[in-house]
Amino acid sequence: MASLQASNLLSSSSSRASSSSKRINAAISAPKLPRIRFPVPKTPSTNLVEDLILRNGYTNTIAIEKSTVTLPRIDKESSVNSSTSKATAKLYAILEAVADRVEMHQNVGEQRDNWNKLLLNSINMITLTATTMAGIAATGGAGAPLLALKLSSTLLFTAATGMLFIMNKIQPSQLAEEQRNATKLFRQLQRQIQTILALHDPTELDVRNAMDKVLALDKAYPLPLLGKMIEKFPAKFEPALWWPKPHDFQRKSKRPGKNRWSEELEMEMREVIEVIKGKDTEDYMRLGNLVLKINKILAISGPLLTGIAAAGSAFVGNGSWAAIVAVAAGAIATTVNTLEHAGQVGMVVEMYRNCAGFFSLMEESIESSLEETDFDRREDGQMFEMKMALQLGRSLSELRDLAQKSSSSRIDGVEVDEFASKIF
Repeated sequence: MASLQASNLLSSSSSRASSSSKRINAAISAPKLPRIRFPVPKTPSTNLVEDLILRNGYTNTIAIEKSTVTLPRIDKESSVNSSTSKATAKLYAILEAVADRVEMHQNVGEQRDNWNKLLLNSINMITLTATTMAGIAATGGAGAPLLALKLSSTLLFTAATGMLFIMNKIQPSQLAEEQRNATKLFRQLQRQIQTILALHDPTELDVRNAMDKVLALDKAYPLPLLGKMIEKFPAKFEPALWWPKPHDFQRKSKRPGKNRWSEELEMEMREVIEVIKGKDTEDYMRLGNLVLKINKILAISGPLLTGIAAAGSAFVGNGSWAAIVAVAAGAIATTVNTLEHAGQVGMVVEMYRNCAGFFSLMEESIESSLEETDFDRREDGQMFEMKMALQLGRSLSELRDLAQKSSSSRIDGVEVDEFASKIF
C-alpha cells in the first residue's frame, strides 16, 4: 500500500492545534513497497520468424506490428514429378493392364473347363437315353407306343449329334488349357515388369518391349471364340508362338570387358541348343502330331456314330438290324465321347504345343545372344547361364556336363542319351 499522505495530515493538525488543545496529533506511516518491473517481450526480427516458419514447413503471409512478411512458397510437386519419369508411369499403366488380363484369362479358363464337364455329361446322358429308348422299342410293341419311342430316340440322337459336332469343333478342354497357359505367361510378364521397376531405371525401350509382349500374348491366346479362335485341327502341328519378334535392344552393361562371357560359355550354349533341337523339340513335335491325329479321329467318330444311331433308330421295328445298329452305335458313341473329352485329348494337344513353343523360345533366346557381337548389349553371361539352367531344371554343373556329353557324342558319331530338360 502507499503512504496516507502524512505530510498533509501534519500540516493540518498543526494549524488546528492552536485553536484546540484537545485534539491528538497522530501520523500513520506505512512501509514502502518494492517496485516490480515486468519485462516487455521484444519483437522478434523478421529473419527469425522466417527461419522458424521455414523449419516447420509453413508458407503463409504473417503480419508483425503492421508489417507484412511474404515467404516464398515451396513447390513439392515439381520434385515428385522430376523423380517419376514418363517411362515409369507408362510401365505402371501396362502393369495394371497385365494384372487385368491375368484376372480375365483365369475366369475364362474356369468357365471353359465347366463347359467341358457340363457338355460331356449332358451329351452322354442324351445318348444313353436315346439308346435305351431304341432298345425298348425293339423289344416289342406296335402302334403309337412304338412310334413315340422311335421318334423320341431319333430326336435325341440328332440333338446329340449336333451338340457333339459343336463340342468337338471348339474342344473345351483345349480352350481351358489355352487360358491356363495365358494366365501363367501374363503373370510371368507381370513379374518381369515389377523387376524392371525395382532394379532399373525404366526407359522408353522397356515400355515398347512390354507393350509388344502384351500384344503378342493377346494374339497368341485370344479370348473370343468366333473369328479369332485358334484352329483346333490344323493340317500340321505347330508349336505355340507367344513372344514378339526380337528387337535390337538390350540394356547396356556397366561392367567392362566381355560382360562375363567367354568362349567356353558360348560353346556350352551352342551345345545346349543342339541337344534341345535334337531331343526335346523333336520329341514334342512327334508326340504332338500323334495326339493331334488321334484327336481328329475321335472328333470325327463321335458325331458320325450318333448320326448312324439316329438313322438306325428311325427304322426300329422294320427289322432286327436297325435296332442293333442304333443301340451299338449309341453305346460306342458314348465311349468315344468319354474317351475324347473326359480324357481331355484336346488339352494334351495344347500342352504339347506349349512345351514345343517353350523350347523354341529357348533356342531363339540363346541364338540371339550369341549373334550379338557387342558384349555390352548382351545379358550378363553368368546370369544368362543360370537362367538357362533353371529353365531346364538343372544345376550349373549338370548343364555343363550336358554340353560336354553333346560335344563328345557328336565327335564319336553317337546320339545323346538324355533330354536337355528335366522338367517337361
